Amino acid sequence: MKTTLISAAELAALPPDEVLIVDCRVDLADPGKGERDWRAGHIPGAVYASLDRDLSDLSRQSLGLGRHPLPLEADFAAVLGRWGWHPGVQVVAYDAAGGALAAARLWWLLRLIGERAVAVLDGGLGAWTAAGLPLEASLPERAPTQVTIHYDPAQLILDHAAVTARPEQLLLDARAAPRYRGETEPLDRVGGHVPGAKNRPFADNLAVDGRFKSSGELRQEFLAVIDGQPSSQVVHSCGSGVTACHNLLAMEHAGLTGSRLYAPSWSGWVSDPSRPVATGPG
Repeated sequence: MKTTLISAAELAALPPDEVLIVDCRVDLADPGKGERDWRAGHIPGAVYASLDRDLSDLSRQSLGLGRHPLPLEADFAAVLGRWGWHPGVQVVAYDAAGGALAAARLWWLLRLIGERAVAVLDGGLGAWTAAGLPLEASLPERAPTQVTIHYDPAQLILDHAAVTARPEQLLLDARAAPRYRGETEPLDRVGGHVPGAKNRPFADNLAVDGRFKSSGELRQEFLAVIDGQPSSQVVHSCGSGVTACHNLLAMEHAGLTGSRLYAPSWSGWVSDPSRPVATGPG
């Protein structure tokens, strides 16, 4: 059972009837591109997950839950059922952005319902094609299943006040440093970060070849950032609760377990203009 990362060679060796492969590619500037790319060519057997339609519920944005609110349990269950998922089957998620858009989001959502047999393809689609492995354009046919799920509330934070209520808790912001510092903000109402948050850009989790750094290297780097804080007291944030999952995945791969997600993230925080905003290096 793979629970964090899986290599292209390991995925290729799995019997097709023992794995559910999910293509999570997304282009934030062109929301339909990921699905078009999947239809043009994908890892054999892969179903498609839309960040906006399957891994989020955009109808709930007005509730202050950020740009990518979590799907309701019943809606996510319907998505899993449409894919033919059942508890215990090995799931492998991949994208074309090192896992950040939006394979790590699906990985975390499945962890949120208590599943552990879920991994992200290390290096994504690029690693698969670089290994000379095939793509196909035919759409998969999987028998649907009946699915009932429940989110584990201990693994996430939706309440904005809870983010700063506990001084022993560390908020780790996964956005690029210029957005964290408030020098630029291409997506949300205002730039900056939640007061007290530290910055760990998710891109720092990857080596130059697009694969994750080794677990030992990631462990050293995260320990330096959290500076003695127990991993169970780390809460991850980003712009909308998507790329923050990349940091959560990296920490789990490094053996730093038990961190959580602030799902609304920065876009949820600034939905209320009365909340404080910090700028600069933190």
